[in-house]
Amino acid sequence: MSIDRDRLERRLREEFGGSSGAARVVARQAADLRDSGRYETDTGIDLTTEIVLEELADAPDGGPPERWNWWIGSLEIAFGGYEGFGIRRYRK
Repeated sequence: MSIDRDRLERRLREEFGGSSGAARVVARQAADLRDSGRYETDTGIDLTTEIVLEELADAPDGGPPERWNWWIGSLEIAFGGYEGFGIRRYRK
């Protein structure tokens, strides 16, 4: 099963605000992470839209990209190999 990027983008905006461009970048990175299989290998859990939203809800604050980078940073510390999934630059 793959992540429906359009659905995730919509849910990100509903939950955390921000621009459609910012949510689109996060949805793309989430789909890439899911497709890589890295998250499932490290955690034993299939990455879904619901898991992404739950994890980003734990972030201290910010829009979708800030929350995403916070979560990716946590995964990087815990497992390593997640740095490439971070968002370096996006249009607001």
